Amino acid sequence: MNTFLEKNYKILTAVILLFMAVVSTLNAWNDTAIFDETAHIGASYSYVAKQEIRLNPEHPPLIKNLAGLPLLFLNLNFDTNQPFWTGELPGKWDEGQWASGRHLLYGAGNDPDKIIFWSRMPIVLLSLLLGWFIFRWTRALAGISAGLFALALYAFDPNILGHNHFVTTDLGIAAFFTFAFYFYLKFIKEPSWKNVALAGLFLGLLQLTKFSFMIALPILALATVIYPLTKRNRDSKEKSVWRFKLKKLAQYCAKGFLVFLFSLVVVWALYFLNTLKMSRETVAKAIDFNFPPGQTQNIKEVYTRKVLHGLNENAITRPLAIFGEGIGYVFRRVAGGNGAYFMQEVSSTAFPAYFPTVFAIKEPLAILFFMLLAVFLSFGNNFRGFFRSFQAEKKMEVFSDFIRHNIIVLSMSAFVFLYAYVSVTGNLNIGFRHLFPILPFAYILTAKVLFDFLGRISSPAKKIWGTAFAALILFLVSGTVAAYPYYMSYFNQTAGGPKNGYKYVTDSNADWGQDMRRLKEWVELQNKRAGYKECFIEYHSLGLNNTRTVCKEPIEKIRVNYFGAADPKYYLGKDRFIDWWDSKRPIEPGWYAISVNSLQGSLYDKQKKDEDSYRWLKNIQPVAQVGTSIFIYYVTLEDTQRISNSPNF
Repeated sequence: MNTFLEKNYKILTAVILLFMAVVSTLNAWNDTAIFDETAHIGASYSYVAKQEIRLNPEHPPLIKNLAGLPLLFLNLNFDTNQPFWTGELPGKWDEGQWASGRHLLYGAGNDPDKIIFWSRMPIVLLSLLLGWFIFRWTRALAGISAGLFALALYAFDPNILGHNHFVTTDLGIAAFFTFAFYFYLKFIKEPSWKNVALAGLFLGLLQLTKFSFMIALPILALATVIYPLTKRNRDSKEKSVWRFKLKKLAQYCAKGFLVFLFSLVVVWALYFLNTLKMSRETVAKAIDFNFPPGQTQNIKEVYTRKVLHGLNENAITRPLAIFGEGIGYVFRRVAGGNGAYFMQEVSSTAFPAYFPTVFAIKEPLAILFFMLLAVFLSFGNNFRGFFRSFQAEKKMEVFSDFIRHNIIVLSMSAFVFLYAYVSVTGNLNIGFRHLFPILPFAYILTAKVLFDFLGRISSPAKKIWGTAFAALILFLVSGTVAAYPYYMSYFNQTAGGPKNGYKYVTDSNADWGQDMRRLKEWVELQNKRAGYKECFIEYHSLGLNNTRTVCKEPIEKIRVNYFGAADPKYYLGKDRFIDWWDSKRPIEPGWYAISVNSLQGSLYDKQKKDEDSYRWLKNIQPVAQVGTSIFIYYVTLEDTQRISNSPNF
């Protein structure tokens, strides 16, 4: 089996990446704009076309630069006399990012579907590059078969396929964490000047992707300090072991500092290109928005504001002011939290069980098995190695050798644990996508541990385990193919699959607005069927299991409560679309389309009164589930009368 894989690995790698490319391109066209793309796409175009970073300041510019480049060739209309650009949105400086996206996509006469598709394609290409990189790094660590295994885990993970075509930073930060760690650890193993430059370049690109880059810094700094202390003295002229180690430590710290300095030059350079036309006054407004003068006595915020305004005074240092302002924006947003639905609860504070639960129900069962097995084997091997080091005569030498030989694996593992800890204890419970940075490392580590294990066991046992691994990979591939196209809302069998995951969590786990085009197609199909006066059975859960027949009507009007960036009027038509929300009254007979994010948040928000919620829908079964994220209801006149007579509504 291994011989076959090694002989044909180039073909197999190409086939796997081709599958990713085809599926991702189809999803890039078929999924409508998700919620966050409103801000990201408008900002992406403004960055490359106007050389200003006044929109979407909570993220660095790299991913938006990539997404915006194809848009330069579409001859788009973008009116900078609008309030979103001039800052005439009183008290809402950051609202401009959302207004700009709505204007570019649906308010300026452009083709929104074409804009959305082409802005997504650079993210798709980046995801393919990451897949190739995962294969390449794993092959270097554990061989060709392990590289193909890690690539398969990545390429057939529905969560990756569900997000690798959206204009967000989630796939991008996963990619650049991986690239930055690879090149920095390469510098650690061989601190040549070439590797110093490459490490600095990719550390800079990481900082330009998302401000969560800061989680990597303590891990990389620790590796810089620990690795030289584990090096053996092979210089016969240097008699003192510790003098040798301290000398190496000084060399590594000096070069590590140069890596960091060069990364800041890279950061400055891209910010400079993105702010060529940005005035001091525009930047000052953004700083004052994030650090309002006179509203805090916090000494850190006061001095941060002074430093940022000082940097803003000079055109050369202004890019660093904008970089620092973005970091401040993120800290303010994270501290504020986000309202989230989780397991029949709604809260703006974090649920400690959120990310562990989401990971368990959204990752495919085969991948979960592989990861758990790898953790079990890894702990067993490490404990044995740990005890051996204490039993050896030269304990410190054995321990140092273990650290030195495993610095790459240990650094990746430390990052996974630290990032997971920060996510679990943080205050943003808005999606599994926030765990994406640890996934490439998890795939690589899993493949290395499992294939190291196969290399240690006897041939008969290897055949048994190899057959089991192959069967599980086939199970993974078939399950992923069967789940198409519902990858963003993928849930494994324990949660009932993509159609039922909304019962546990929503937001970017299940409903981000991806199904508006599917709603349009469903309405058109429904209107064709309505001409035949067909009927459907509507089930009511009134405690009596009652059923009744309701004749289908053409959908001349449909009340829509949609969570996403697509414009319902554009897809459904101005005459057909009626804007709706949970507290809107009176309840009218007719058709309703309600996003599950809006539905679950309204049903289970204890702060909402019954008369301001969708709880009146509990006794009305949906007619259809469009895609996975939009429920269709048909409310009869009898329903409205029954609801109006209820004391709760």
